[in-house]
Amino acid sequence: MRARTYDRHACAMRLTPLDLAIIVIYLVGVTLFGIAFRKGQSSIRDYFLGGRAAPWWALALSIVATETSTLTIIGTPALAFAGDVTFLRLVLGYLVGRVVIVLLFLPHYFRGEYYTAYQIMERRFGAKVKAAAASTFLVTRGLAEGVRIAAIALVVKAALGTGERTSVLVIMALVLVYTFEGGMKAVIWTDVAQFHLYFCGSLAGFFLLLHKIPGGWESVMHAAAATHKFRILDFSFSLVNPAKTYTFWSGVIGGGFLTMATHGTDQTIVQRLLAAKSERESKMALLGSGVVILFQFALFLVLGVMLCAWHGAPIIHPGQSYDGVFPDFIVTVMPSGMRGIMIAAIVAVAMSNASGSLNSLAASTVMDFHELRGISIPANNRPEYVLRLSRWMTLVWGVILAILGTFHWGPLLVAGLTIASITFGSLLGLFLLAFLLRRATAAGALTGMFAGLAAMLYIYFYTPLLWTWYVLAGAAITFVVGALVSFVRGSSDEQQPVS
Repeated sequence: MRARTYDRHACAMRLTPLDLAIIVIYLVGVTLFGIAFRKGQSSIRDYFLGGRAAPWWALALSIVATETSTLTIIGTPALAFAGDVTFLRLVLGYLVGRVVIVLLFLPHYFRGEYYTAYQIMERRFGAKVKAAAASTFLVTRGLAEGVRIAAIALVVKAALGTGERTSVLVIMALVLVYTFEGGMKAVIWTDVAQFHLYFCGSLAGFFLLLHKIPGGWESVMHAAAATHKFRILDFSFSLVNPAKTYTFWSGVIGGGFLTMATHGTDQTIVQRLLAAKSERESKMALLGSGVVILFQFALFLVLGVMLCAWHGAPIIHPGQSYDGVFPDFIVTVMPSGMRGIMIAAIVAVAMSNASGSLNSLAASTVMDFHELRGISIPANNRPEYVLRLSRWMTLVWGVILAILGTFHWGPLLVAGLTIASITFGSLLGLFLLAFLLRRATAAGALTGMFAGLAAMLYIYFYTPLLWTWYVLAGAAITFVVGALVSFVRGSSDEQQPVS
């Protein structure tokens, strides 16, 4: 097989009229499809929870589409291209984390009418703790989504040669239109459509690569064996060795805690769980999404291995990003038509992430902070005012995310996961205090949360601890400090145990 040298600066082909037509049809179609869901909206229950009418399977696919970003599609194959498939061990932890959420978190979320994950913190600890938790989410999700949006520029730039900022602004403008109008119902059902598009596009890429590689799957296996690409089991243990970032233990334990944080405390995912018809359907949606996500990551990693077999074993330069390897394959190898579908699929992922984040950021801003502004707005009162306010907050966050999407973040997949891991540990620790320790107080919760955040910033800047352990470390520090302060200071008169 003739070796092909991967050049991260290469983008040798532009789209044909057929490709452009497919992309334009998709962009216009999904925008109009989302706008159509504006009809029938009369309250924030409709705007933020979709009227709690979506079936569990649609929510499952929406969850998958939400946690699958453009940086997942282009970053995951890059990991296997430059390394191996050991990232799959982290995905095993994603399944473990989902089981814990089903058993521990969801029963609490369905004991009342909640719009955000942080309203339950107000019931347990008071408004200040809720504000601290919601602020952590807003900052973290804003930054992490900025990384995700930046990833779309790589794809559009490789295909069209347009500037990164132009690409970001166009995509965000379209997402804003249908999210502003259609709310959560538009987010869920456009997610379902976008999932099918990008998943089928990825499968098409798999079969095309298999056809292009002389010798087919046998050649892939031979090339993978020569470079140890398919190493799965590694039971060694290390907290600081970069070569041991994705061992079995860091994957299952670190990935489990990461998922408990991102799917149990992050409003972007929790909002979908709250939108289910019942607690049972919410559990089915979360567990079903885990099965899909395992198969999906396996597909993306295998694509990276196949790209390595296609190019020949690349010379890996430490610190170099290989995020462009899959986009370059799309624009230089895929035939006209299929190339347009694949570009549209990757754009679909970016739009899915952005729309879900916009709606959840607006939900948290409106529902978690209106009391601090001295405005009391019960969920069943002044619906037109609150609905209008919710839409305008969606617009405000759209502008913020568009700005963040123009920044340069480095290797995208790790950058996005690292940002979330630094802050979500303290958030997870706060929720564990609320659910597991009846004697926890508001003072203990706030002290523990700030201690966890401060400790994680120190760990990130001054220690070699691997990012896969960040959430566990942050959660443990928050929980221990919060418990100690609670026991020392005693019970707070204002706290109300979660029943």
